[in-house]
Amino acid sequence: QVQLVESGGGSVQAGGSLRASCAVSGSTYSMGWFRQAPGKEREAVAAIYTGSGRSYYADSVKGRFTISRDNAKNTLYLQMDSLKPEDTAVYYCAASVRPVPIVDILSLRQYNYWGQGTQVTVSS
Repeated sequence: QVQLVESGGGSVQAGGSLRASCAVSGSTYSMGWFRQAPGKEREAVAAIYTGSGRSYYADSVKGRFTISRDNAKNTLYLQMDSLKPEDTAVYYCAASVRPVPIVDILSLRQYNYWGQGTQVTVSS
């Protein structure tokens, strides 16, 4: 059983930075950050293989966001820089305990454990 608890997020002006954290209990194969804006479907932001640390990003955040994991602290991070108003959403961390192929690493259906979400608001 895996439990995920997000923290961080908050409100910032465009161009600013925020960091979201996700405390993890249990073993995982891969982890990801996803987001959902009002009236929109949940979408992938970034994902990471827990063992290798190899990371993958959605085109919309590439070069601005960084996903990382501190295995000693059992915590997943999402560093968000150069934030834009369109980044406003509830951000969720998620985990998979099964092997995930690279082609599906950013696919929501691969993740079977989800946190409660943390709000990120970017004003113009």
